[in-house]
Amino acid sequence: MKSRLESTEWLAAMARLVQSNDVDSAAAALADAIDAAVEHEGTCLLAFHRDAPPEVFHHTLEPAGRRHYVDRYVAGPYLLDPLYLLAVSDEKPGVCRFRDESPDRFRSSEYYRQYCERTHLRDEMDFLVDVSGNSTLVLVVGRRTRRFSKAELQRLKLVEPLVHAAMQSIWRRSSASTRRQDQGDSLHQRLTRCFDNFGAGLLTEREREITQLLLRGHSTKSVARELGIAPGTVMVHKRNLFAKLGITSQYELFSLLIDAL
Repeated sequence: MKSRLESTEWLAAMARLVQSNDVDSAAAALADAIDAAVEHEGTCLLAFHRDAPPEVFHHTLEPAGRRHYVDRYVAGPYLLDPLYLLAVSDEKPGVCRFRDESPDRFRSSEYYRQYCERTHLRDEMDFLVDVSGNSTLVLVVGRRTRRFSKAELQRLKLVEPLVHAAMQSIWRRSSASTRRQDQGDSLHQRLTRCFDNFGAGLLTEREREITQLLLRGHSTKSVARELGIAPGTVMVHKRNLFAKLGITSQYELFSLLIDAL
């Protein structure tokens, strides 16, 4: 029995990828090639920058999904996305399951409910490749019906070098590889300052650290591990910061941040 990587669908998709001469057709062919290797129900190709908001090159989301996940996402909430933090980090995997790189309570976070949940994706795999000193190109491969298995992750690791080469080729063809990001720089800097300074003047530095981790989907125990303090201490800080901000829930905390952005 032939493997998926020996199928006519895989070979045909690879042929289209080689023959494509623009970003859209190359990204679509790459999505087809991934589908021939591992079944999926949606892809998004985007660039994360250390000094500018994300840029979306290609996606297969429905209009409602684009409105909620793409247009609103790049306006600031991407700062809470574990994938953004992973992409701009110095060390990152070439391909991974999103859930393996997310905080323990990410799916219970307001960020997840407001942005990720509306894409109706149950699971996702991500390819990440650095394309410049400040930019990482990411291919999100999503599935609505079931989770990706470890065997499927291993299959995608087999094609990782080829997928990375295709992603780098798409980046070189795009105008993003050469144009300046001056406007994006100022927007990203403003958003980053708003996030970093959220609660300044009301909260202590430790309370602000805890606030940022809570917003990114960390549980009390996870916050304690990240900061090297006891879970009980985190709970005390959480009660204090909620009182100072005049809120009683994570939803209200998230809303305050979005209003600040």
